[in-house]
Amino acid sequence: MDDLLRDFVVETSESIEVVDNELVRFEQDPNNRAIIAQIFRLVHTIKGTCGFLGLPRLEALTHAAESAIDRFREGASVTREAVSLILSTIDRIKVIMAELDRSSTEPTGEDADLISALETLTTSIPAARAPSTEFTTGTLIYQVLERPLRPGEVSLDELERAFRDTSLTDAEFEQELLEKAGLGVPEPDAPDAPAAPARQEAPEPTADPTARKNSIRVQVDTLEHLMTMVSELVLTRNQLLDIARRDENNAFKVPLQRLSQVTAELQESVMKTRMQPIGNAWTKLPRLMRDLCAELGKDIEIETSGADTEIDRQLLELVRDPMLHIIRNAADHGIETPAERLKAGKTSKGHVRLAAAQEGGFITLTISDDGRGLDIARIRAKAVSLGLASEAESVRLTDQQIARFIFHPGFTTANKITNISGRGVGMDVVRTNIEQMGGSVDVRTTLGAGTTIDIKIPLTLAIAAALIVEAHGHRFALPQASVVELVRPSGSSEARIEHLHNAPVLRLRERLMPLVQLGDLLKLKSASSEAKDWSQAFIVVCEVGQVRF
Repeated sequence: MDDLLRDFVVETSESIEVVDNELVRFEQDPNNRAIIAQIFRLVHTIKGTCGFLGLPRLEALTHAAESAIDRFREGASVTREAVSLILSTIDRIKVIMAELDRSSTEPTGEDADLISALETLTTSIPAARAPSTEFTTGTLIYQVLERPLRPGEVSLDELERAFRDTSLTDAEFEQELLEKAGLGVPEPDAPDAPAAPARQEAPEPTADPTARKNSIRVQVDTLEHLMTMVSELVLTRNQLLDIARRDENNAFKVPLQRLSQVTAELQESVMKTRMQPIGNAWTKLPRLMRDLCAELGKDIEIETSGADTEIDRQLLELVRDPMLHIIRNAADHGIETPAERLKAGKTSKGHVRLAAAQEGGFITLTISDDGRGLDIARIRAKAVSLGLASEAESVRLTDQQIARFIFHPGFTTANKITNISGRGVGMDVVRTNIEQMGGSVDVRTTLGAGTTIDIKIPLTLAIAAALIVEAHGHRFALPQASVVELVRPSGSSEARIEHLHNAPVLRLRERLMPLVQLGDLLKLKSASSEAKDWSQAFIVVCEVGQVRF
């Protein structure tokens, strides 16, 4: 793939994602002229570039979509069916772009069905107002004319190109354009100047040229190789520092300290290149929720916060699918139908909230809904029937412990299987994927009030700081992100050893925590032969998810 086509694929893919989301926004806010102006501009740009690169299939699709979108830009009424048709066109464009990215050529196929439907839509939508060529002072007004251009008139493409390239103000640009056309601008206070009823376009946002100059596109493979080299450099730095510590008078001590500082700064800078806002994983959510509402017959609004929280690019891709599983389950099982919500004293519209925040070396994701909540009694009965717990054990479990059974493979309380959920694999996939990232997932629920899923994942998997510990002659590394503190037990201190039902526990500042022998846990050969003298041991307090031990 040549550079020009590669740039087109990257930029067009980004533009298509924006159009996808903005169409959903425009459907909800059809009077927002700025949104439809941005959609039209992006589709128009894609169409023009397709013609330049010789991509006839993409050009035909985008041209048909552009014509339909232009009707809305002129003020035509927006319908769900029209938006759905344009979204289907966007989906087809994504398929073509995927093949273009893979093979550098357009896939063979016909799009006559979509193009015909778009053309029918375009001709069936009545014009909101007659075409006008009037101008209003201070704001340039232009419309597509349904006739050949007259002498002195300019085309829409020329007008857009000139408006993007000019450094003049709106009023100065309007004056210059009218002078070139041999027309004059009426004085604002002239008594014979008629009021122009033409629609005023919202100003289109323009890209910041400074930001464009200060950024470049870099291949992901290049960044991954750079990250690997930095990791090796860090390990070599650590080895040299370990050698220097053995000899306090070593002449290399000062330069090694400087090397250590530079290496740390380099590592931090390279790490930043891998970080992306977690909101990048949320771009498909508005479209997803729209499609779910249409399929389920529900009215659900999705709310997000903390989208600028940064996370490693690798983890961003891994967390996307578990997040979508949870949101689909919330829409299908959690949120009630409008009639059920009104009967329960709620608003007809349900809400799914997604929040992200950074806590130390972890990212916390909270996905909550205001639906019916989990039926704990039903989950308990299902767990007993599947043999996951005995009747006596289930009674002793708390509601939160019972709720965690939904993460068990094959566990479901759904009455029927749909193409959205009900097979008992979604939440199992969520837990498996999250734990493979070194994270944890938990659930909180209140019957009739909703359910909250808490996800905790590390910031990055590229480089992890670790605490080196030794047990029975073996050395192990504990991730520092999971280490809360180190304590040395003493009978008179705040940290002391006690026994509960013949099991040792640590009482740390009046909080009891279970004690685990590392040798027993890992089944080391010498573990059983040695006495467990807790008073002589260092104790590492760890936290995994909601569990501290």
